Amino acid sequence: MPRVTTKGQVTIPKEIREELGIEPGDEITFEPADGGYVIRKEAPTTEAGEDPFERYRGRAESDETMTDRMTRLRGEFPRTVGDAAESVSEGEADGEDEP
Repeated sequence: MPRVTTKGQVTIPKEIREELGIEPGDEITFEPADGGYVIRKEAPTTEAGEDPFERYRGRAESDETMTDRMTRLRGEFPRTVGDAAESVSEGEADGEDEP
């Protein structure tokens, strides 16, 4: 059972931190509810209380999903047959296939 320190600090159990996605430096709130309190992780905001990502919302100019983009950037994107044939030709020209 967590205890309150002399500074008023409480360690949130690991299971609860993981479930709420709370990481060091995150801001949380305590909201009164049914004779107790509910802990909520706050969304990141600027000093003015604004969503720091709002100004970027809707600016993407691609139909590519983030998963597809990350896969492509990591070099895991499926190659076409033409790409594979070109790679083989380049390897032969460089002498890579010779013993």
